[in-house]
Amino acid sequence: MTLRLVEFVVAGNEASDLLPVRSPALLRAHRARRGFWTVLDEGPVERCLALLLERGDGEWVAHHVPADAGPENGRTEDGEALAHHDGWVYVFGSHFGSKGGPLRPRRAFVARFREDDAATGTVPLQVVRNRFRLHRAVNDALAKAPFAPLPPGARVRNRFIVETLARGTARARSWVTRLAEDDLPLNVEAAAFAPDGTALLGLRFPVTAAGEPILVELTGVPEMFTHAEWPRAGRAYALTGVTPPGALVGFRAVTPTPDGGYAAVVGSIDALGKGSVLLDDHPAGGAVTSRHVRFRWDPATGDHLIPGEVVADLAPFHHVEGLAECDGVCFYVTDEDHRVALWMG
Repeated sequence: MTLRLVEFVVAGNEASDLLPVRSPALLRAHRARRGFWTVLDEGPVERCLALLLERGDGEWVAHHVPADAGPENGRTEDGEALAHHDGWVYVFGSHFGSKGGPLRPRRAFVARFREDDAATGTVPLQVVRNRFRLHRAVNDALAKAPFAPLPPGARVRNRFIVETLARGTARARSWVTRLAEDDLPLNVEAAAFAPDGTALLGLRFPVTAAGEPILVELTGVPEMFTHAEWPRAGRAYALTGVTPPGALVGFRAVTPTPDGGYAAVVGSIDALGKGSVLLDDHPAGGAVTSRHVRFRWDPATGDHLIPGEVVADLAPFHHVEGLAECDGVCFYVTDEDHRVALWMG
């Protein structure tokens, strides 16, 4: 596959995920014929929303979108996944921690905004921090799965789970009741909504014991904002047939396709050369190039194993963070140092 590159500088930051703009009003406001949302990965979510826009003459520009989260301003970090549902754009935090641990409560959030609001100025942003409730729900779902998740190594368990519990206990945080010493640390990297409103979370970690990416159903996400209810995790699924032999592969992005299926990027469980405790314990998850894959999710089958198809090996790229398939063109955004790189082909 031959790819064309467009580079942007957006607040000196790197991008996560790629979500097509659906709002005609937003595109008109920027005189754009096409656009994508991305979320920057350094800072609170209200300072990390950006648009990548193609103008009518074919020029690409980046626009940093101002947002206001009200009392939640400055209380989140590490937005990773974007998804559309019912006119809203949802932003999911990683629910993870730094590469050396521990887990960080500021990353356990979901935010949303009306896409049309971005056409008229500062975007009102709703934020719900779940204080590890989603961590608990997903861990409970993984414990019930008919496949075995990869057990974390001793360093991963100590740095991400044991140390988080110790810090929370020392500070008398109520959320310590939602963590257990045998939990798996979660890294939420991808999300998409099914037509019925179920959110599908793609995990970068954990993966299965066979090195396959894991997808988890999550219901009740909008109700967090409308009824102060917490989401519920349903079944967990393993995506088969997309992991290279001997490797560990997690989700990097997932997006619905017009035919009712899903496209995704899968790749390394963490970045090389940045002090990752995950890779210290699980080195087979590092030197993995990204892959563009497709799959169909049908909960009516009851099958926890979902066959996947590799569409393209994106070597030599290790850090593809988002994708979109639009009008027969594939778009990818990569994690680059202090820039946003959009590839298309």
